[in-house]
Amino acid sequence: MALPVRRRDAAPQPVRRWDPRRELEDLRDRLAQIVHRADGDGSAPFTPRVDIEETEDAWIVEADLPGVTAEDVDVDVRGTELAISGEIKERRREGVLRRRSRRTGAFECRISLPGEADTEHVDAGLRDGVLTVRVPKPEHARPHRIDVKAA
Repeated sequence: MALPVRRRDAAPQPVRRWDPRRELEDLRDRLAQIVHRADGDGSAPFTPRVDIEETEDAWIVEADLPGVTAEDVDVDVRGTELAISGEIKERRREGVLRRRSRRTGAFECRISLPGEADTEHVDAGLRDGVLTVRVPKPEHARPHRIDVKAA
């Protein structure tokens, strides 16, 4: 019976704590890659990674969009749905591409907000590859402090 051969140049890996969330994200990414390859032409849009934060007066959505310009992104709010779409364009390369793991092509992300939105005052900005969309809540949906009077 042959024993496995260990390469000398392989450095021992540090022990990492098990994180089920990271494993689910890795599984989602691998599944997306399989679907992307099966699709053939890559025409199906992918979903960028997003964080959604709720404050007292707004929802704040941050989406990772590396290499995207503001002209290549569309943000729409209708009722309680926020839609982010656009395209990460393939950049021109000088040399031979040896590995590719970053996504290019069309992307789309639809988010159902948990309440009403003030669609007239939505603000979106793109900085350092992160799109930040601030969707304010309408005034009547915001919490109001009520002073209690002694009888």
